[in-house]
Amino acid sequence: MLPVKRLKVIPIHRVTYKTATILLLLTTAAFLIHGYHPYAEDAEIYLPGIEHTLNPALFPVGQEYFQSHASMTWFPNLVALFERGTHLPFEVVLLLWQAASIFLLLLACWRLSGILFDTARARWAAVCLVTALLTIPVAGTALYIVDQYLNPRNLAAFAAVFTVVEVLQRKYLLALIWIVFAAIVHPLMWVFPFSFTALWIVLEQIERREGIAILSGRAAALMGSLVLIGIPLSQPPPAYHQSALRHTYFYIQDWAWYETLGAVAPLALLWWFGRIAARRGWSTMERACRAFAIYGAIYLLVALVLDIPARFESLARIQPLRSLLLLYVFMFICIGGLVGEYVLRGRVWRWLVLFVPLSIGMFAAQRALFPASAHLELPGRAAKNPWAQAFYWIRENTPLDALFAIDPKYMSVPGEDAVGFRCLAQRSRLADVPKDGGVVSMFPQLANDWWQQVQAQTPWKSFQAADFERLRKSYGVGWVVVQQPGVPGLSCPYQNGVVLVCRTP
Repeated sequence: MLPVKRLKVIPIHRVTYKTATILLLLTTAAFLIHGYHPYAEDAEIYLPGIEHTLNPALFPVGQEYFQSHASMTWFPNLVALFERGTHLPFEVVLLLWQAASIFLLLLACWRLSGILFDTARARWAAVCLVTALLTIPVAGTALYIVDQYLNPRNLAAFAAVFTVVEVLQRKYLLALIWIVFAAIVHPLMWVFPFSFTALWIVLEQIERREGIAILSGRAAALMGSLVLIGIPLSQPPPAYHQSALRHTYFYIQDWAWYETLGAVAPLALLWWFGRIAARRGWSTMERACRAFAIYGAIYLLVALVLDIPARFESLARIQPLRSLLLLYVFMFICIGGLVGEYVLRGRVWRWLVLFVPLSIGMFAAQRALFPASAHLELPGRAAKNPWAQAFYWIRENTPLDALFAIDPKYMSVPGEDAVGFRCLAQRSRLADVPKDGGVVSMFPQLANDWWQQVQAQTPWKSFQAADFERLRKSYGVGWVVVQQPGVPGLSCPYQNGVVLVCRTP
């Protein structure tokens, strides 16, 4: 079972075979608890960039909805380079990178917990808690700690935690390397570990001399300027508002009470943990908790300044509260470590009482999110979801330059399970609301064309053959995906019990 003896005094970067084996087992447990859905949700934004890199003939129409992200990161090139170098099937590559992302995040958490706590039980309880909570929502951000599919955020997450590990040891050059890696794979998420590093250095240099108030003011100015890097301040087109309205987490004033609690309560918890650490003489944990509490408070203030005034609507896309992702990981490490040290101790039954129900609850939540799909959509396994089955058929049986139209809100159809058309079918389609609209929320210059395409497909559920013919004449749409029982006058070479794939008149 889990070790309970006190750790030997060894450098925390040392990873023994025993440690690596436990981390691999926890990585496997993470897949079993949280599932794996390689083509779900934001994979619709990120995977086409990889697919287009591997095969430039793909997606002759609509590249702007994924290249706007892909052009700002090396993520597609890194994954494509790995695929070309290993000659492994694309879906195997995605699985390996996802597994590596989870393993490295847990390794980073193990190293961080080793700085904060000096017993094995505290250290492993911290890592186990993070493992069990990987897909817990981060308040007000529409993010998980780690998604159930490969994307750049997963890579930036472990890079951010490794940055904190090096910063707490004053190894700033190594911290900078991890920050650079995060910037390479994600154009925004690097800002948060970088700003924490800057805050930590400021704390070290001037806190004793100038006090928390002055420190916080300087840090707020620094971190506020960081989140504005590279963001154009010009007025977005009117259609941008239609996209922004569909991302309610941009607007703090519209949050539910539990979202507000999820942003504020961690600050109080971290301040409390810092006081506990101070009483026990854990100086590093005390200072880290205080730094993260200040870090979170500053970003909350920045979010309020940018979000509440209506004239700053276009700045909401900066999403300063994505800073909570790193803060949540640190908070769960503190909670897990304290629980392991003072509650679980060496009692096996206590570990089981905590982690078994928690894991079952997280598993049940994921099954509720993806009820029509297999929990683990592994390479070579036939798709269970009828929508995914249709998209696979499209990939194998339609021309590379085919242009499709599909319900612009198809991802919200019950049973669709947020499976991405573009990334799975590997075909072009007209703009949709949830994912292309999300891209527009970050890149307002796409708003007018996006809104025109969405309006041209509305109201989808009332479309008849003549409406599809209009899409052919206006946009060159040659194929459509419709739900059963279909639309009279269409020739449909593929159908299952839920959807049909049809040619336009």
